[in-house]
Amino acid sequence: MAEAPASNVPFNLSKLKELIELMEKHGVTEVSLKNGDEHWRLARGAREVFVPMGAPQMPMAAPAAVAAPAPVAASAPAPAAPAAPAASNLPAIKSPTVGTFYSSPSPEDPPFVQVGATVKPDTVVCIVEAMKVMNNITAEMSGTIVEVLVKNGESVEYGQPLFRVKS
Repeated sequence: MAEAPASNVPFNLSKLKELIELMEKHGVTEVSLKNGDEHWRLARGAREVFVPMGAPQMPMAAPAAVAAPAPVAASAPAPAAPAAPAASNLPAIKSPTVGTFYSSPSPEDPPFVQVGATVKPDTVVCIVEAMKVMNNITAEMSGTIVEVLVKNGESVEYGQPLFRVKS
């Protein structure tokens, strides 16, 4: 292996500790820093980080395949109205962090899920951006989305209900 020669400067643990504390304070889950030959990459917590285009398990990986459901969005709100009174007693998918709610991978793409969509525990339902980190939020339960409680681009709080799900 062609590794760089060992530096005579000791590793600065106090800077590392300060960086970890800043990540915790601001809810950052991953950071990568490079300065000359020095490169730090830290990740903490659950690895629900935004996956770039091309990942086969992600709905956003095939925009052409998911573009068709867009017309369904116009007819989807009708079933949501009758379900709304009973929906308040249903389990909710909640935000695991403070940030900005995004219903789709990009403004041009359809939402990950909408009313009537069937979800499984590993289904990505939205993105919550926190400190420039895109966090894919999964359903963590099985069922059907009966209510979307947040609008695209709205700020969300830790533990705030985002969707109601009927088993």
